[in-house]
Amino acid sequence: MTVEDLPGSATEHDGSAVVRVLSYNIRSMRDDTAALARVIRACAPDLVLIQEAPRFFRWRKAAARLAGATDLFHVTGGATTAGPMILSSLRAHVERTEDVLLPHTPGLHQRGFATAVLRIGGARLSVLSAHLSLNAAERYEQAGLLLDRVTGLGEPHAVAGGDLNDRPEGRAFSRVADLLQDAWATKPWGGEFTSSAQRPYQRIDAVFASPGIEVLGAGVPLALPGIDREDLTAATDHLPVLAALRIPAS
Repeated sequence: MTVEDLPGSATEHDGSAVVRVLSYNIRSMRDDTAALARVIRACAPDLVLIQEAPRFFRWRKAAARLAGATDLFHVTGGATTAGPMILSSLRAHVERTEDVLLPHTPGLHQRGFATAVLRIGGARLSVLSAHLSLNAAERYEQAGLLLDRVTGLGEPHAVAGGDLNDRPEGRAFSRVADLLQDAWATKPWGGEFTSSAQRPYQRIDAVFASPGIEVLGAGVPLALPGIDREDLTAATDHLPVLAALRIPAS
């Protein structure tokens, strides 16, 4: 699949929706925020599942600044989830949101999920952004909690994305991919490796979709029109994952 083959956003005659989902670890906006905004805008996403959103002093202003710079709006998450956040375009109608803090292991970083139920066109879906632990045992448990939360949102179609801190062969990544489609593995497009941005050698960031969703393409948007490689390396220490998904009408 070439760069030009990745479908754009659309609402189809049967009520289904083609939705562009971007998962991106933005390292608390500590790098070049203008480059970050240019990368996000070039991807033309309907949904952005962010990890390491600003979560300390004036974090809401930082989230609003990023949303404004990318023509998106803040749906949920940030400091309230210890980092994961969801942004969306005006295509999305937000039905409900829930910020979740996960059980905290003393000495390890607090983790959480940003979750929402959205309607886009005739499609209704649940959405989750996650950043799993660096600790292997805790990460595996959090992968199970991610799946439980997706089920608990109660929608027939679901999209999850995030920084798993695990490779596809790892226990946590595999636990998620056993029940949800790993979008890159289902229909690869663009680049594969997401970390680090300067010297990518591993895939630890991913977009997942429930079985009823059609994956039209997913990967790192290395050659997407408007994407500058210098911007990709200046924006943050991860590369983003962009997926085009066809969500059936609900």
